[in-house]
Amino acid sequence: MTITRRNMLAAAAGAAGAHILSNGTTSFASPKPSTPAVLRNRIAVSTYSFWRFREDSKLTIEDCIELAYEMGFDGVEILLMQMQDQSNAALQKIKQKAFTLGLDLCGFSTHQGFVSPSADVREENIRLTIHQIELAYQLGIPTMRVNTGRWGTSKNFDELMANRGIEPNLEGYSDDEGFEWVIASLEKCLPVAERCGVTLGLENHWGLGRTAAGVMRIVNALDSPWLQVTLDTGNFLDDQYEQYEMLAPKTVLVQAKTYFGGGTWYTLEIDYQRVAEILRRHNYRGYISLEFEGKEDFRTAIPQSLELLKKAFQ
Repeated sequence: MTITRRNMLAAAAGAAGAHILSNGTTSFASPKPSTPAVLRNRIAVSTYSFWRFREDSKLTIEDCIELAYEMGFDGVEILLMQMQDQSNAALQKIKQKAFTLGLDLCGFSTHQGFVSPSADVREENIRLTIHQIELAYQLGIPTMRVNTGRWGTSKNFDELMANRGIEPNLEGYSDDEGFEWVIASLEKCLPVAERCGVTLGLENHWGLGRTAAGVMRIVNALDSPWLQVTLDTGNFLDDQYEQYEMLAPKTVLVQAKTYFGGGTWYTLEIDYQRVAEILRRHNYRGYISLEFEGKEDFRTAIPQSLELLKKAFQ
């Protein structure tokens, strides 16, 4: 038998292994299957939480990022309506601010509306949404909240809230037509979302998205990885946990409402331990973004909200 250098090395290795095992000092048992880790979610704060559309507290985005850092959040969701400057220089300053503080810009909350019989109005909102996607791209934000829009038959938002988010259709038009307008409009936005790498998250935000069934009707019709769901825990006034369950499989961002001091329009009792269990069942790994919507001073209410969410999600 021809002895080669390879044979000798293999024999030596085998002998060494046998010696170790015979001395009982080392064993090479198969690794035990690991227990799946409990999912932990990072927690962000929406800049809306500092403002809440109050005339005396519209902070700059940079100020909100600084406060988020001081309070101990992991990331920031930006409300576009709160931005005072959309120039590239301003966007890059915001991005740098978050980066130097070690915070993610994890979401971009925008407004648009496609529920209109006017093709010109829908086209205007398509252009607006495409512009917003490009802003998210410039900021390096991976997901953007979008809305269906509303019929607009309520006198104002206060009246809409007084009617629990329900409003009559425009005379002569049906919900089916409204869904067709929304689906066709969002479809035109998806190529830009894909090119920019920005996942659109359709929110349960009144209008045709007031119910989980309405949101999923649109998401399922388009069947695109670039249109998923932003789940707002405060926008279901009935059967909330059942509706969370419906949206959870497609959710890419969760907006978690709290109401310390009493809600601006209403106050919901939300069991965040139960919400966390629903999301974990569906393997949700993304951000929980606080939307504080109470009357208490944000300086005390937002830290309380963070502790509440930490107990449930971390």
